[in-house]
Amino acid sequence: MAATFQVLGAATGLFFSGSFDPQRLHLPSIRSVSERRTGFLVVRSDGHIVSSWNFPARRTQQFITSSIATKANEAASATTSKPGHELLLFEALREGLEEEMERDPCVCVMGEDVGHYGGSYKVTKGLAEKYGDLRVLDTPIAENSFTGMGIGAAMTGLRPVVEGMNMGFLLLAFNQISNNCGMLHYTSGGQFKIPIVIRGPGGVGRQLGAEHSQRLESYFQSIPGIQMVACSTPYNAKGLMKAAIRSENPVILFEHVLLYNLKERIPDEEYVLSLEEAEMVRPGEHVTILTYSRMRYHVMQAAKTLVNKGYDPEVIDIRSLKPFDLYTIGSSVKKTHRVLIVEECMRTGGIGASLTAAITENFHDHLDAPIMCLSSQDVPTPYAGTLENWTVVQPAQIVTAVEQLCQ
Repeated sequence: MAATFQVLGAATGLFFSGSFDPQRLHLPSIRSVSERRTGFLVVRSDGHIVSSWNFPARRTQQFITSSIATKANEAASATTSKPGHELLLFEALREGLEEEMERDPCVCVMGEDVGHYGGSYKVTKGLAEKYGDLRVLDTPIAENSFTGMGIGAAMTGLRPVVEGMNMGFLLLAFNQISNNCGMLHYTSGGQFKIPIVIRGPGGVGRQLGAEHSQRLESYFQSIPGIQMVACSTPYNAKGLMKAAIRSENPVILFEHVLLYNLKERIPDEEYVLSLEEAEMVRPGEHVTILTYSRMRYHVMQAAKTLVNKGYDPEVIDIRSLKPFDLYTIGSSVKKTHRVLIVEECMRTGGIGASLTAAITENFHDHLDAPIMCLSSQDVPTPYAGTLENWTVVQPAQIVTAVEQLCQ
């Protein structure tokens, strides 16, 4: 079935390669649930331009395979405030997606209810009316099929954005993501590139039950050829969305269901973030706390208590789950000499386990204490709200862990 839809994806590519205008064709909505720019602007989380890359068209960006990514020293610049505009996180995702669809006619969207319904969390609201039913394609409830179709479309030169209505449902497409999406560039000898973005909500919500509270970072991190990023603010949600769409590599963008209504002021000017760079959230001296997604806010809540107790934690949103930004992480470890990892992923085989291994391998001599990792319990997420809270890390646990590390 997936192979069949990959062929259909290739056929879809033929529509866009000619003079076909998708706005002229109005297909009934299924309510079941050119040339690309080569300039690539990279902006840090504080809004300042770091560098500008010019990639040759259709050239694959290489993964960082070495343990430490080399970066040029950047001169510190004064922070300037910009007026900007306020957006909720899901609106920032939509704005980034819409800007890329406007910029590049090869960008298209597919998934369940992404069309005239606007997506289960309204990330694609209004895009079907603006771009038509072929660039914003409603699909049946068949994750393996429409993910395979997206991979086939990417092979023909399109840049599909595939939405999983819930990240847990993408387990149905694991074969397509693993054996096709991650490996086709290699197994084709470089003849095919797979510039696809797979995104959707995940994480522990509020009483969504075990099957709708999946954290699939640990599942996908072992797949060769795939990059993974996790957004945590409206600012980095938009910047990572745009970067993921422009990347020649397949990218999985993890969004947290409880962060969609988070509001933040973002710049009016266009910006694109790096897919391989962590964000320094709070500089500190006593301990490095590495986190991402929703746990960023649990950590910052704990940081207030820690400061009142006399501790000075350094908080880093790792943001890039694969590859890790070991330059930023390593610089922090060499300063604080203590590491606490806080994640919502499962403890066994999770992101924290991989991060612990990477830090131990590269920065062991700089550690004054064993690395501590706070993760979710290895149990299916309970439906009961009180039990659900017990399975994920809470701010009080973070405070206790830092106190133990700094003794």
